[in-house]
Amino acid sequence: MRIRPAGAPDSGLLLRVLLEAYNWNGEERFTAAELAADPYAARYLDGWPRPGDFGVVAEDDDGEPVGAAWARTLTADAPGHGFVAPDVPELTIGVLPGHRGRGTGRALLEALVRAAAARPGPVARLSLSVEDGNPAVRLYVSLGFTAVGRDGGSDTMVLEL
Repeated sequence: MRIRPAGAPDSGLLLRVLLEAYNWNGEERFTAAELAADPYAARYLDGWPRPGDFGVVAEDDDGEPVGAAWARTLTADAPGHGFVAPDVPELTIGVLPGHRGRGTGRALLEALVRAAAARPGPVARLSLSVEDGNPAVRLYVSLGFTAVGRDGGSDTMVLEL
């Protein structure tokens, strides 16, 4: 597996990963068309990459993308599910089916944290939202994310960098 920076050509992959993140439990709660048309979901991808966006892509040994993680700052007027503050990038992560349980998610998150720390400024915190029952919460906690809020059936978690 190889981790590389995400760029403009990866927008289609990021949409696939966002769909996997939304449908994390194996149920098709959203189709790709529904997600692409949803203004709330669009906040995570519109105009990718915008200034300030950063992300990473995991590729298998054949160079095929198998997952991605990215972060973007959002506003209080148009927040994401894991919004904390306008200066805290919210991350999205997903690993494609057939590639889970192999350390890809951990490798992606660790690479994204390194990318955040290397940014000009640098980023002080990252946030995310995780629904109740999502096994990914164990990964987030193991990397130091802590719950800072609750919205319906989801926790908002933050990692201090």
